[in-house]
Amino acid sequence: MTVEVRTRPHQLIASDRVEGTAVRRANGDMIGHIERLMIDKISGKVSYAVLSFGGFLGIGTNLLPLPWGRLHYNPKFEAYELDIEDDELKRAPSFRADKDFDWGDRSQEVELHRFYGVPPYWGGF
Repeated sequence: MTVEVRTRPHQLIASDRVEGTAVRRANGDMIGHIERLMIDKISGKVSYAVLSFGGFLGIGTNLLPLPWGRLHYNPKFEAYELDIEDDELKRAPSFRADKDFDWGDRSQEVELHRFYGVPPYWGGF
């Protein structure tokens, strides 16, 4: 019975299964992969996916915090889809893999949401 529950299709996914999942363009071109999720402690909702892209063997890798609403799961590719052009990707707020984004600085989060044109998860703009 436990096996049946685990194999039936459903809408939920465990966070450890999201980490490492490919992020692709609509045409299937690879952009990067999801490094981690950022979850709002109060609401329990996923707020951001941190996209890892560029670099080689972890050297020179950039991390791009994306509002979760910008990603859409595409079962055809078994990947998350992101509608973003290369120039937008290069201009997007990001940080180096050996640094960290200051998640306690709400102004940085506001900048992210304005850049992507997505309302903040905490409401308002």
